[in-house]
Amino acid sequence: MTEKEKHSLEECHKKSAVDCFNLVWNLLGNEDRTKEDDDKMIHAAHASRFHWGEIGKPVHFERGEWQISRVYSVLKRPQAALYHAQRCLDICTENKIGDFDIAFAHEAMARANAALGNKAEFEKHYKLAREAGEKIAGKEDKDYFFGDLEAGNWYGMR
Repeated sequence: MTEKEKHSLEECHKKSAVDCFNLVWNLLGNEDRTKEDDDKMIHAAHASRFHWGEIGKPVHFERGEWQISRVYSVLKRPQAALYHAQRCLDICTENKIGDFDIAFAHEAMARANAALGNKAEFEKHYKLAREAGEKIAGKEDKDYFFGDLEAGNWYGMR
């Protein structure tokens, strides 16, 4: 494989990862999703993570796992949500990824546990998410995090 071909493959993976990630965001924001949209959202989230897995860094991997977890939480598939939330948290921990990302990793764990009806784990990770959120350095990132933390379905846990 030539350098030009390799570069083109990397660009293809990056474009596909970003496009799929953005598609998922658009679908998550659509309250009138169809079953087909839900399926597309699942496949696009996994595709984005796959493409980042080919070319990205740990921060891309954990953000992909976070998005997959959010998709499954929204679709009320708590076992899958918890699996991917745990992967997100593990990647953050193993790679010393903090700030915004560790806060969202705990948010994913809290939300997945809320969907499972596991109150003790929900409370533990919700508290850790809030504590990590308070340590986010950038004001815009902090505001974004807390806006997201307050939004969405918490399955009666909050």
